[in-house]
Parts: sequence; structure tokens; C-alpha cells
Amino acid sequence: MELQLKRPLAFFDIESTGLNVIRDRIVELCIVKVHPGSKTETKTWLLNPEIPISKEASDIHGITDEMVQDKPTFKQVAHDVERFLANSDLAGYNSNRFDIPMLVEELMRAGIDFEVENRRFVDVQNIFMKMEPRTLKAAYRFYVQKELENAHSAEADVMATYEVLKAQLDRYQDTEFEDKKGKITKPVLNDVDALARFSQHHRNADLSGQVIYNADGKEVFQFGKHKGKTVEEVFRAEPAYYDWMQRADFPLYTKRLMTRIKLRMAPSNL
Repeated sequence: MELQLKRPLAFFDIESTGLNVIRDRIVELCIVKVHPGSKTETKTWLLNPEIPISKEASDIHGITDEMVQDKPTFKQVAHDVERFLANSDLAGYNSNRFDIPMLVEELMRAGIDFEVENRRFVDVQNIFMKMEPRTLKAAYRFYVQKELENAHSAEADVMATYEVLKAQLDRYQDTEFEDKKGKITKPVLNDVDALARFSQHHRNADLSGQVIYNADGKEVFQFGKHKGKTVEEVFRAEPAYYDWMQRADFPLYTKRLMTRIKLRMAPSNL
């Protein structure tokens, strides 16, 4: 089943120096941009991360320091990446938890305030884990009936992710799903809004899931001594917590969210 798109949907995959969104860097980025009508464009960048690639990461994706020493840095290609993603929703495999936060962090380090608020995020892994909890290689075998060649190559993985999502649409178009509250729906629809909603575990306020929205639409901490409290109530009771977060090791996007919340609060309430 081909995707019914109102605007482009950019499937992408990142290979990196490690798994820490703040400290690690991208070494390979591949984007397959699917346009309404199913025309695709593909771009791949091999990048010099300017820091050593961990052995654990290199063992997985096969990219070494020597292979990228003469490649451009992310900052040098950042504007090309931004232009290629213009007016696109984003899709990937485990992208809500890793690829999107990592990409936005790199863009912000390059001085680009990448707009995410009006984009839809479709995480194929979350759909897969809810419907058939397995790995990408198993998902490709299960849905596409093929063996995934060159797994952990960015282009092979991103193309497999694209094919898996189309096969999921075929398989689950009339399948019922019962959520934790017992509500039964048919959530896997050929609609990016519906897919984005279903592929979320939580409604994140930031990109790394450290702050989520509660049922009232208020931002709530998901970590530390204030877990479960709204950001606003913490900032009112402990104004210094904002300053601590700005100095601490949090993603730039999370820090920016904290600033937005602080600024919208009346000064007299802080």
C-alpha cells in the first residue's frame, strides 16, 4: 500500500559515535524523502564527527575514524540537511527516542533552530513493537518476506523502514488494537496524523521524553526529584531549578523548552 501524503514524509536513519544525544555526534545520515504521489529522493552524508567513534558503535555500523577523517562536518552540511527536510514530516525506526533528538541537537549546535512543532513524527518501531514486538531485521522478514542485507548501513536500514511501514499499512488496515484502558480502535491508518499518534508512547513536550504533557496539557517532569510534578509548579516553588537545568547536561531543545515555559509565566509568580 502506497502512502497517502499531504506533504513529504522524510524517512531517515542516523549512525553515530554513540548513543548519548548530548555528547555523541552523527557519522552517517541518510534521508529518503517520499513526496505525495510516492516519488522519492535520497541523500546520504558520511560525516566527520570531530570526536572519536566508540568501538561499540563502530562494531555495529562499521564506520571508523579513518573512514571519516576527510569528510565534511555536520556543521558544513547542516543547511543542506535543513533545506532537504523543509516542509516534511519525519519518520524512522526508533526515531522518536533517538534519531530525531540527535538530529535536532546537531542542527541546533550548528546554529539552526529547526522547527519541529508543526511536523508529524512517525516512529515505525513503536507501531511495530505494539503490533509485533521484534527487531528491524525481523520486521523486514516478517512484513516484507525478505532478508535485510547490509543491516546497520544507514541507507539499507532507512529503505527497509520505508518498506516495513507500507507493509504495516496493508497488514493492519482493519486490525483492532486494545490499549491499556481497554479502548478498542483500528489505529493503523494510511494517514500520517494517525500514524504519528499511534507511534507515540507518551505525548512528549521535549524530544528526549524527559518532559511530557499530562492529561491537562501541562508539561510534567519525567526524571529526578520532581518527577510527576508540572514544570510550572516546580519553577514557582524552586526558581533556582531552572538555572540548574540551564547549567546541567540537558539537550539544548529541553533547555529551550524550559526557557519558553519560564517566559510565559508571569514574573510575579516566579
